Amino acid sequence: MQKKLKIASELKTKDPTKFNMVIGFDGFVDEIIHVVDKRQDPKHFSRVKTIKDFSDKIARASGLSSNIEFVPINTKIGGNGPIMCNALARHNPKITYIGTLGFPEIHNVFKPLEEKATIYTIEKHGNTEAVEFNDGKLILGKMNSLVNVDYDHLTKIISEEKLTSLIGDSDLFAMVNWSMLPYMTDIWGKIITNILPKLKIKKSKPLLFIDIADPEKRENEDIIEALDLLKKFKSYFKVALGLNKKEAYDVSIILGLFTKEVINNKSLEDVNRALYKYLEIDYVIVHPVECSSVMYKNQYFEENGPYIKNPKLTTGAGDNFNAGFILGLLLNLEPDEALLTGMSTSGYYVRNAKSPDYKELIQFIEDWNSNLI
Repeated sequence: MQKKLKIASELKTKDPTKFNMVIGFDGFVDEIIHVVDKRQDPKHFSRVKTIKDFSDKIARASGLSSNIEFVPINTKIGGNGPIMCNALARHNPKITYIGTLGFPEIHNVFKPLEEKATIYTIEKHGNTEAVEFNDGKLILGKMNSLVNVDYDHLTKIISEEKLTSLIGDSDLFAMVNWSMLPYMTDIWGKIITNILPKLKIKKSKPLLFIDIADPEKRENEDIIEALDLLKKFKSYFKVALGLNKKEAYDVSIILGLFTKEVINNKSLEDVNRALYKYLEIDYVIVHPVECSSVMYKNQYFEENGPYIKNPKLTTGAGDNFNAGFILGLLLNLEPDEALLTGMSTSGYYVRNAKSPDYKELIQFIEDWNSNLI
């Protein structure tokens, strides 16, 4: 309890507006969808509540057929980068966002971002149908336009000189959604060879945040190649990799750290420590639904979260956690305290279907401490 009060008190003395952030390179228009279980009348229905219930519903149609009704709930900003950008922008730092937000003009759903950030749109946006359940979500992505985003395409829209200047001036450089951008590994490699040598090595290194997103559809060799590049950023950045539990356990198997037979018997700490040892970067963050953990300087930290049984919105919760965790690190909180700012940001988001501003974040932490949420 005292830790949350300490964090809330400390945050009141800090200024989140002073940071300079560069985030990229994806962008999706998300359509949030619920699945009908039973319809009572034209305006009312009961939802299919869990992914297992949905899978059972589909399985019953095997060899036959079935009519499944999807109900669109709303359309919103999508993609790991735009959602993270939107969450961080609530704290009014200086943000540059580079991504696939529509081309040559940005899609209307991203227009509010223009009021909060400097925007470079580099390609048409992807589209996502996010089918939400109480225990998770199914992300149905359409990403044809994202296959055009390679380093040459990127630097035609925003020059290498400008990109170097932006990265060099940043306190945070975030590159997210590796799995949906087929040329992201090449982009990382070109940044390492073309841009990093032009940067000044700062005494207080800026933060590089990486989120590979669910890599299940990518080849194992591609995943290993990408992750092995991360340590090459360490001369210029503190490097942080964020993973949800599924991603962390899948990647651990792909890297040969554990077998499929034994992974489910391993604790969150076992998996996080193994990834940290292999990757040789500064932070490895793993965030299941009910808690979160981080390895830093060979120390393991784990905190329980403010779990909610019936969230209003879950698509983007992980990106909000990442934004809150990043904010905590930038504000010089300890890693375990940054886990709590991360989970408070995502906790507020799933309850209110929006990201908290700075005062709302502090209030949420105080309410959590007082068992009011």
